[in-house]
Amino acid sequence: MSKTWVKLCANTNLEDAQLAAELGADAVGFVFAPSKRQVMAEQVAAITPHLPAGVETIGVFIEHDAAPIIAVVKATNLTGVQLHGDTNIKLIAALNEAFEGRVKLLQVVGFESGQEAEFERKLQLAVSQPQVWGVLLDTVKSGASGGLGVAFDWPAANAIVQRVFSAVENPPKLIIAGGLKPENVAEAIRVFSPFGVDVASGVESVPGKKDAAKMRAFLAAAR
Repeated sequence: MSKTWVKLCANTNLEDAQLAAELGADAVGFVFAPSKRQVMAEQVAAITPHLPAGVETIGVFIEHDAAPIIAVVKATNLTGVQLHGDTNIKLIAALNEAFEGRVKLLQVVGFESGQEAEFERKLQLAVSQPQVWGVLLDTVKSGASGGLGVAFDWPAANAIVQRVFSAVENPPKLIIAGGLKPENVAEAIRVFSPFGVDVASGVESVPGKKDAAKMRAFLAAAR
């Protein structure tokens, strides 16, 4: 069984990002979208040069226009871009062209109970984009997508995920987010058998500041 890929997201300082890498995280994330954990390009540009070469650095964006994302990636040397909101085929194509396929593109798809048909439709669109490296499942509630720190109905979502992913010849990587923490990540992995998992608030002491013990426990439980 291959090791689960782990992203520790919403880093706001060098100390937390370096600790995530030291503890064995495969990726660290930075939120450029409006959030309590939002960072600016200048902050991240001062962090990324001090991280090990093998660690992915992924920016989280809510954008409809490629230009601001491209500018941030160039300024910070990110290795991945995570897109919130509905799958935007033109945006994905523009980013893939600008980065010549060298920057991994992750598309977030939100699950909301009672909206299973809508989730399946959105998931099918995301999974069918060959330029999308990974599809990240998160919780959506009353139109707010992602970053809520709340788990969704895993078994209900997984039935749809299996159906949609099995219908595609080369599906993207499946990554699970949404309310994950050291206590429940192993169960999420058992339900979905995903490529990876993504956590932010579940390993924090306060918003924007990581908790070393929780980070360590999360990584141990995920693997």
